[in-house]
Amino acid sequence: MNSISADLNIMIKASEKASKALIRDFGEVEKLQVSVKGPFNFVSNADIKAEKTIIDELNKSKRNYSIICEESGKKFNDDKNNFWIIDPIDGTNNFLHGIPHFAITIALKSNNEIVSGLTYDPIKDEMFYAEKNNGAYFNNQRIKVSKKKKLEYCLFGAGDNGIKEVKVQKNIKIRNFGSAALDMAYVASGRLDGYFQKNLNIWDIAAGILLVKEAGGIVNDIDMSKDENINVVASSAEINEKLIQNLLNF
Repeated sequence: MNSISADLNIMIKASEKASKALIRDFGEVEKLQVSVKGPFNFVSNADIKAEKTIIDELNKSKRNYSIICEESGKKFNDDKNNFWIIDPIDGTNNFLHGIPHFAITIALKSNNEIVSGLTYDPIKDEMFYAEKNNGAYFNNQRIKVSKKKKLEYCLFGAGDNGIKEVKVQKNIKIRNFGSAALDMAYVASGRLDGYFQKNLNIWDIAAGILLVKEAGGIVNDIDMSKDENINVVASSAEINEKLIQNLLNF
């Protein structure tokens, strides 16, 4: 493995430990107890267990960083300049429907900037990770964003709120995979040529922001003091301006 910081190392270990229970629960998805969290938004026991496992593992580092989590919200610890940002299952609806496309994603925000991040797909055993000024990696291999220059050759990821903002649908090929974290990781690795979506939460995309940038891509300016209602456009530099021109309100 390439040289990584102690912070990223503990993040990787935390995601791998949480993944073991997630894989077991995914295999018995019919037995999961599900509670309603909001319109079309469900949270499972697996979500809660995975988040607790991740927090417990990160706390072993004795960093005393503050925490922003999807399930338990924001918690201020002694260190209020550094935040672990955690989404234990990005793609919960996929998980609950037995669709093997979801991820654990963890990032470290330091002084309002993402400095470390990872997105781990436990079913495929695919780990995407990055640190500021140290590049982006997929399973220990350096990754770069796509080099395509024509929109008609590109494939983009987007959620429902993003797809609605495309000016001319026929000119852009779009996939809605149901996991913003994996979409951003796929942009970083060149699997997708770009990603756009509105009204996201910071835990959905924090790691992805760094992944894309460290892979040589562009992400729109994002107010890192916000935790919710975030709009994102991410792609390679070659097509970024062309992509934005085809979107309505970004």
